[in-house]
Amino acid sequence: MVKLVHEILDEVGSRKKKTDRIRILKQNESWALKDIIRGSMDSTVEWNLPSGAPPYRECEPHNAPTNLLREHKKFRYFVKGGPGDKMAALKRENIFIGLIEGIDPADSKLVVDMINKRVPKGITREIVQEAFPGLLKD
Repeated sequence: MVKLVHEILDEVGSRKKKTDRIRILKQNESWALKDIIRGSMDSTVEWNLPSGAPPYRECEPHNAPTNLLREHKKFRYFVKGGPGDKMAALKRENIFIGLIEGIDPADSKLVVDMINKRVPKGITREIVQEAFPGLLKD
């Protein structure tokens, strides 16, 4: 069974050894995971959304209609310089709220933390560079 992004990052954050953290990241590699890490850490990624947490309703974890493994593709609309720049701010923000309302609440928190540049627990630049060389562009 495929793990959700927050489950992977919770497991990474619970490990003490750097080698264990790197192994977990490599074993569970996905674009959704890498997008969350890069969006949180890479200074070349600028978000075209208001900072802070938007008002949204969390869905029940067992009742989430979709997941971050599918929805991460919408991140391109929220990055400065991306296709979302051509959208009205209200439309872009509504797409964002729709995304975070439709996924597991723990993954929603990761996405909100990502746009506010809060790095997930247990993740360091050194660990990311070893697990996913070339991911961080800055």
